[in-house]
Amino acid sequence: MAGKQDASIAVVVVGQDGKVSGWSEGGRLLLGWTAEDVIGRPVADLLADPPPPGFPEGYGTGPDPTGFVPLRHRDGSTVDAVVAAQPLSGPDGRATGHVMTVQRWGRRPVIADRAFEQCPFALGVYDPELRFSWINASSGRVIAHTEEQVLGRKYREVLPEFDRTLFPERDDKPYTDKLAEVARTGEPARLITVFRARGSDYANAWATSIWPVRDGEGRVRAVANWGFDMSAEYWARQRLLILNEASGGIGRTLDVIGTAQELARTPVPGFADLVTVDLFDEVLRGEEPPPASAFTSGDTITLSRAAQHSAREDTDRPPGTTAPVSHAPGSVAARCMATGRSTVQLAAEPGQGGEWAFGPGLAADPAHWPPGNPLIDESIAAEGLTGRITVPLRARGALLGVVAFSRRDRPEAFTADDLILAEELTAKAAVAIDNARRFSRERTTALTLQRSLLPQGLPNQEAVEAASRYLPGGTGTEVGGDWFDVIPLSGARVALVVGDVVGHGLHASASMGRLRTAVRTLADVDLPPDELLTHLDDLVLHLADDLQPAGRLQPVGEAGATCLYTVYDPVSRHLTLASAGHPLPLIVSPDGTTTPVAAHPGPPLGIGGLPFEATELELPEGSLLALCTDGLLGSRERDVDEGFAELRRVLSHSAGSLESLCDAVMDAMLPDRRTDDAALLLARTHALARHHVADWDVEPDTAQVPNARKFAVDQVDAWGLAEAAFITELVVSELVTNAIRYGEPPIRLRLIRDTSLICEVSDASNTAPHLRRARAFDEGGRGLLLVAQLTQGWGTRHTTDGKTIWCAQALPRPGPR
Repeated sequence: MAGKQDASIAVVVVGQDGKVSGWSEGGRLLLGWTAEDVIGRPVADLLADPPPPGFPEGYGTGPDPTGFVPLRHRDGSTVDAVVAAQPLSGPDGRATGHVMTVQRWGRRPVIADRAFEQCPFALGVYDPELRFSWINASSGRVIAHTEEQVLGRKYREVLPEFDRTLFPERDDKPYTDKLAEVARTGEPARLITVFRARGSDYANAWATSIWPVRDGEGRVRAVANWGFDMSAEYWARQRLLILNEASGGIGRTLDVIGTAQELARTPVPGFADLVTVDLFDEVLRGEEPPPASAFTSGDTITLSRAAQHSAREDTDRPPGTTAPVSHAPGSVAARCMATGRSTVQLAAEPGQGGEWAFGPGLAADPAHWPPGNPLIDESIAAEGLTGRITVPLRARGALLGVVAFSRRDRPEAFTADDLILAEELTAKAAVAIDNARRFSRERTTALTLQRSLLPQGLPNQEAVEAASRYLPGGTGTEVGGDWFDVIPLSGARVALVVGDVVGHGLHASASMGRLRTAVRTLADVDLPPDELLTHLDDLVLHLADDLQPAGRLQPVGEAGATCLYTVYDPVSRHLTLASAGHPLPLIVSPDGTTTPVAAHPGPPLGIGGLPFEATELELPEGSLLALCTDGLLGSRERDVDEGFAELRRVLSHSAGSLESLCDAVMDAMLPDRRTDDAALLLARTHALARHHVADWDVEPDTAQVPNARKFAVDQVDAWGLAEAAFITELVVSELVTNAIRYGEPPIRLRLIRDTSLICEVSDASNTAPHLRRARAFDEGGRGLLLVAQLTQGWGTRHTTDGKTIWCAQALPRPGPR
């Protein structure tokens, strides 16, 4: 048995008579027989079974150079062996017998040769010049050549298609270059190669290893490779990569057209060459799409092409544009929308070109197609297409439009798995588009509400020249709560206000409206800026209480706001301001220098319990005030301090009109993709001429009332307002009399000629008068009623030194000024 384990190759010489005439030592080691035992005996005696046909003549000389033969060992056992016979010739060329080589079946290299030859993987060996040295049967089937056809020929000569890259956009190195690189460097390589086999219209993916073959001295004598078709796994992975890209690339913005463009771009060029997305106009406007029952497959359906992306860039639609497109009755797109089922169109019958023979496994099996697919439609070839997948775009039971995935620059046909991928991409995009549609609807509603709550035009007043701008956040962002206002006050003064509510959406717009209304109401009371913000802070606290949910799981809205409230007096040219967490105004003097505001913003509204501080400044006539929200100053690219510096730079060129300056500020300050809304209010101050103001100190004696009346009448006549003299005389008489009787000295009378004729009487008392209905026999109580009836308005303004009662009457005619 030891001999059987040590046996190597046996050589047997067989004569023309079939008898053994020569026996090697290897024969004894392999079978246990000595030369004396077998010479002269028929070679068939060594066989364990009857001799196979043609044995030994020609045995092992056909297509298979070896033959499997069971032999008898001397000890009676059977030895599985491989036999090869070669003819012997004499000097005259006549056959004299055969030389047979015998080798145990289980020994190398025979079993290895059989294993390599029958390996299902493609195997090949090449010399350092990349000439074919050996290939197995699987490799021959892949390259469509036999071993005899390629031996000694160069790889590039046999397979020129492997000398180029199938997908240039991936920057792949040609496979032939990788073989040459391994032969040159001696470093093995592993790679995935994508190519189209000969006779195939489908690109196959092969997992390949290349390694050098070295001799005993370590020199590279050959290069070997192996590969197996992993197309099914490779294309499945590519589909997963596209889906993964879609997860992060579709639905990044809350914009309908932007999302449609993301859907069109994602599958190109890895999956399709051309993608179009058609949507109903209602979807683009943020409205509800038409119900599916509104049309049938027999109707012409008109949509808008929201997105189109192609591997050929010259065929793309300009970003953000749409174009009407109609789908005729009975068309594939119309049927898909009517039935809700996808359709695959192929320009040729599956199997033409060999794509099924070399396609990605079960993905190309027609048994995996859903009913009705694929549809062989030769007409799409006229459009230059090899295939098209049409998928209805549906979300939450609503039909939004239709998507078409087309192939034209690649010959491979769509597969059943490709249909699944197209439907997955469309389903993901449909939800994102529907979300964008719903957001667009809410944003439009909030924006409409907010614009209705903002001033539709700035009021007529003489204290300042004002201009304003408001821009909501960019598309895909919710409407914020920024607001501004210009409020005329008593005494020819004006209040300039800007504010910002925390949060976005309908809640922010509604809260903004409530705060703006509250500011106007408090301004009518003529509260100082710091007191006004204190009352506004209380209001925001109450709003926060109103937002507390009744149930544990109900959402809580955001509360809080910032506000800047300023009052400008054109008579004194004083500006009084207070801030609740809002950026302070920027003041540009007439000479272009920036005046810093020495004030500190107070806490934002809604904190509660903290004071607000008022600051008073004297401004030169013609000063420019810039009030804005933080959406104008800050962005992702710059902080608020940098925003202030940029605003100063733009306002330094303020020679033009305020309207053009507003436009310049918005253009310079706001990025293209802004994420917050922004409000800007510019005001250039005026000073009321001294001759438009007249005042007089009144002694606290009722005997001074006639003098006060005369002072008022004379001044009105001097202003050319004689028609207002009678009412002015009555008003002054009543207000001065009340101040003397019920107020405290000092008492002062002031007349102001502005857009109206204003009469003010101030005293040191904090007691505010009020209207009351006098009874029939009362001696007093009718004065303020007369004032209210004879003038456009009247009111009380509290000051640090007491109060001021004022009233205003319309100017009778535009007299000289």
